[in-house]
Amino acid sequence: MKSVREKNKIWRLLTIGVTGILMLLSFCAAAQDGNAGINEANTKVRSYFASGMNLMYAVGAIVGLIGAVKVYQKWNSGDHDTGKVAAAWFGSCVFLVIVATVIRSFFGV
Repeated sequence: MKSVREKNKIWRLLTIGVTGILMLLSFCAAAQDGNAGINEANTKVRSYFASGMNLMYAVGAIVGLIGAVKVYQKWNSGDHDTGKVAAAWFGSCVFLVIVATVIRSFFGV
């Protein structure tokens, strides 16, 4: 009769062997032509680009609303740096729009 130590060793070897075989099979199944993978990624990224642009514009709108509230609060409290805060928030919104336009023109989408 085999000892517990020998049984554990057999189970470990069996587990390692099965894991190795499964890894080898997964590598063989996932292999594809490099150009086909790059072209597929290119088409997927281009198809998501319009949604990404809309998301960037939505984030810009939310940032603009938050900035407007912050500037309004500073203006009502009588702070002297209201102009700086307004310029910073407005600049961040303009930056988002410019980045979206530059990315669109740079990648030709």
